[in-house]
Amino acid sequence: MSNLFTRIKDSVVADFHELLDQKEEKNPMIHLNQHIRNCEDEVRKLKQLIEKQYTIKQSYQRELKQAIFMLDKRTRQMELAEKMEETELYDEAKIEVDQYQTRVNQLTNLTDTAATQIEEIELKYSEMRHQLKNLYVKRLELKGRENIARVHKGMNKVLQTDYFERSNNKFAEAEDYIERLEQQVKTDERLHTLDARFSELEKRDLISK
Repeated sequence: MSNLFTRIKDSVVADFHELLDQKEEKNPMIHLNQHIRNCEDEVRKLKQLIEKQYTIKQSYQRELKQAIFMLDKRTRQMELAEKMEETELYDEAKIEVDQYQTRVNQLTNLTDTAATQIEEIELKYSEMRHQLKNLYVKRLELKGRENIARVHKGMNKVLQTDYFERSNNKFAEAEDYIERLEQQVKTDERLHTLDARFSELEKRDLISK
């Protein structure tokens, strides 16, 4: 029994997907909407990557700030050791000064490069947003044209068929029905009046006897 239900479910699902496929084949707007949704997804993904690049740039800046601080600190200490003729301290400080200077140079280059790269990708991202907006506008235009086409198609269908002729027939049938009702009312009133007159005449006849 379970296998039977499974086969029935699979059959229904397959038929449903087949109907969807047929509908999509008949209406390219469905494919267009899906294409635009895909573009939106790509733009969102790229926006996340751009935001990540900003975070990386901020990390560069933090590391650079710390490296500059330590470079200044070790430079002052090296100068103090030289002044006090502390050769060993001077040599150790000199090694770290060189290391921090190299790090400062590296992080400065990385920060500058990141800033340039962000500027470039922001320009391209802006262009992508404009292109996506163009897709929205173009889709609106197509929707408008599709709607107008459907309106004209519907109007032509009504004008080219016997809708209005059948409406006239319906009015004629309704008018005949109302006329019959009106005639029936007149007949009932005439009969009622006639019966009343004969009733009065019969009363008078009885009295006269």
